[in-house]
Amino acid sequence: MKQALVTGGANGIGRGIVLHLLERGWHVAALDRDADALSRLPKHAALGLLEADVSDEPSVAAAVGRLDRVDLLVANAGLAGPEGGPVETLSLEAWQDWIGTNLTGTFLMAKHCVPFLRQSGGAIVTMSSTRARMSEPDCEAYAATKGGIEALTHALAVSLGPEVRVNGIAPGWIATDEGDALREIDHAQHPAGRVGRPEDVARAVSYLAEAEFVTGQILTIDGGMTRKMIYEH
Repeated sequence: MKQALVTGGANGIGRGIVLHLLERGWHVAALDRDADALSRLPKHAALGLLEADVSDEPSVAAAVGRLDRVDLLVANAGLAGPEGGPVETLSLEAWQDWIGTNLTGTFLMAKHCVPFLRQSGGAIVTMSSTRARMSEPDCEAYAATKGGIEALTHALAVSLGPEVRVNGIAPGWIATDEGDALREIDHAQHPAGRVGRPEDVARAVSYLAEAEFVTGQILTIDGGMTRKMIYEH
């Protein structure tokens, strides 16, 4: 049976991807540095739990070394919350935390999974964001990491093809907490008529895992929001 490795798999979008892939018959290894959240994933015979920090190479190497096969890497792990405050007060430490987890973490996961993926003829799905192409104030570090992930995605696709396909997903507004108090105006901003859900991203992962003639692409999953012109009245 095919094996997927999903980073940041204990919460939010990552959790949704893990559950979706299990429903579709995959064996799934969920990797996260949050051991408590990992333990709250539903017990499933096809689910493995890996505690690791994607920004730390020995931690990544040890976690991947526990596997014997990878057909799909979903490099989803990232720091939640894009706002870092005004750029003139953004600390170098905070900048490096975003770079280390979001961008370096994606690189390290790819680096250590590629030998398995070459053997299986597998695929990588990275996790960008619509903020790689548009911004709100005070999101410099987050936006920079997501832009870097998009560039890394096409670079890996060229370097690893044809044995390994590499694509990315750029989610827009995805409500990951069932307790989110969403308003009608929040849904109305989206041409699709609603705010996104983790399963919307998960279905895109499934598509990219199987799309044999698609590589080097970024699939935007945002309900059409980035295509809507907004005028202030």
